[in-house]
Amino acid sequence: MNKSLTYKILEKNLLKGRVVEENEISIKVNQTLTQDSTGTMVYLQLESMGIKDIKTDLSVAYIDHNTLQTGFENADDHEFIKSAAAKYGIIFSKPGNGICHQLHLERFGKPTDVLIGSDSHTPTCGGLGMLSIGSGGLDVAVAMAKGYYFLKVPKVLNVELKGKLNPWVSAKDVILFILKKLSVKGGVGYVIEYSGEGIKELSVTDRATITNMGAELGATTSIFPSDEITKDFLVRQGREKDFKYLTADDDAHYDKKIKIDLSDIKPMTAMPHSPDNVFQIKDIKELKVDQVVIGSCTNSSYTDLMKVAKILKGKKVHPDVSLVISPGSSNILGMMADNGALGDLISAGARIIEAACGPCIGMGQAPKTDAVSLRTFNRNFKGRCGTKSADVYLVSPETAAVSAIAGYLTDPSTFGEMPDIKIPQKYDVYDNYFIYPLENREGLEVKMGPNIKPFPVNKALKPNLNGKVLLKTGDNITTDDIMPSNAKLLPYRSNIPELSKYCFGTIVDDFDIRAKENKGGFVIGGENYGQGSSREHAALVPLYLGVKAVIAKSFARIHKSNLINSGIIPFIFKNKDDYYILDEFDEIELVDVIESLDSSTEIKLINRTKNITMELIFQGSKRDIEILKKGGYLNFAKKIND
Repeated sequence: MNKSLTYKILEKNLLKGRVVEENEISIKVNQTLTQDSTGTMVYLQLESMGIKDIKTDLSVAYIDHNTLQTGFENADDHEFIKSAAAKYGIIFSKPGNGICHQLHLERFGKPTDVLIGSDSHTPTCGGLGMLSIGSGGLDVAVAMAKGYYFLKVPKVLNVELKGKLNPWVSAKDVILFILKKLSVKGGVGYVIEYSGEGIKELSVTDRATITNMGAELGATTSIFPSDEITKDFLVRQGREKDFKYLTADDDAHYDKKIKIDLSDIKPMTAMPHSPDNVFQIKDIKELKVDQVVIGSCTNSSYTDLMKVAKILKGKKVHPDVSLVISPGSSNILGMMADNGALGDLISAGARIIEAACGPCIGMGQAPKTDAVSLRTFNRNFKGRCGTKSADVYLVSPETAAVSAIAGYLTDPSTFGEMPDIKIPQKYDVYDNYFIYPLENREGLEVKMGPNIKPFPVNKALKPNLNGKVLLKTGDNITTDDIMPSNAKLLPYRSNIPELSKYCFGTIVDDFDIRAKENKGGFVIGGENYGQGSSREHAALVPLYLGVKAVIAKSFARIHKSNLINSGIIPFIFKNKDDYYILDEFDEIELVDVIESLDSSTEIKLINRTKNITMELIFQGSKRDIEILKKGGYLNFAKKIND
């Protein structure tokens, strides 16, 4: 009794430790997923471990990010991942099959199981009652190689939903409302569990939209119960055998609770340049729109796109608007082609691109200079769309479609009667995009093109660390800031030396030169350093450039883990005001680091330039400390038994 959904799944899959808040435990990993932007590093790391078979029940390698093949680089990476999948017994999803999170929701996710994915939006499958956690690539590689995942038992935040949604209000508006209420830091350290009568208003794909954008709250993951609505979805997907009931106990313990009345929510938008900069659309007057993009892992489901098609049927996209639509999966695209909805979109003037992430991660469809772009995506960080001067607003598919017709950001509730969508009795399944592993895999080898370079591996930690402050940043620095992501750079995800030229490229244009001239050094950060994507390149590239530690006021969860996995120490200021004392190019020294970590005491930082001493704190487990002492998780994992 008194158990939440989170604690029930953790206990079901527990390998070591006790499920008590703040304890470090290891859990069995049932499934993993990777995508091609992070996957090359994952499979290079897996290859270095010298294993023969993966230990998970099922692992899938998706190709959905780097699908623009303007040179050999992306195609070579895809071939490398395909060959690694064949060698190790991993399902391979070909380009064009769709977005990993939408596909995994449709084909593989299972209530009560644990999924670890090398993408921050892996929590999408929390909409099925699955504990789905985004992590760094090395964590995923170890999960495949050894079958486990270590984590600190999180706190649990219960969001109780009551009431009913108003017409034209959808799941995207719900999560934007929650982001406004809690902020991009509001979920840090928590799993967010949804409950209440209001969840009956939400389909599985609605729930998946909400759990997907839980990543923008900084949460470890988000989860809904597995109930009759879940069962109905799985039955229609032909996967009734995968269904299991999962509900929290009536008297479940939660560390924090909030209540939200769905009837209080209006059509919302996140204004530039943060997902929590949220306002009601009715309060934004006469905002002319240049581009509308509908899709991404947040809002590319069959239901989302059928609503869009119904709104656009018989209408015309405004002459000044470019409307772009990317379906979430080949299944959805195929069904819409068969039922005529795709024709309605095309007749209205929409541009249809392949089922992939595409514009969401800056892979094409960059808007024009100074454009206003409405997107049904999950992030609107400055420059992420590919155009630094553009303003990106996050909206629901309904708002996007109506605004595409009007040419202005428009509250969809002013449009007329809301479209009614019929859910098919059985979803179509186009299985030919998947390549399933052979039973006999003897003699299979991975294939590496010339763009694939070795990943950097750190050396054992030294007692004292010294060097210059190479960069001082502000609050909420994203992994897009640390390692920019766009169509130009994404093909170099397997080439750390080339990527290093662009490290911190949104902040300064010479970080790589600073690092090389000073033989590495330190980075100073503000609050929530490293928010956003799970990409471990934001740790691997600084490692390659010799960054020894990052000192910040606070860290985003996944990036902190990635730094530890790379052997870069994430320190926080004991006194946050000390942040203001340090300046770029100050010569600093951290003394007796190993001894201080082992004894859980403060680390002394001596600023040689200013003759000032301050104290730093490391917040992590004994295991984290051992990983850092070894010079990273790969070194550590190679030296331990299963």
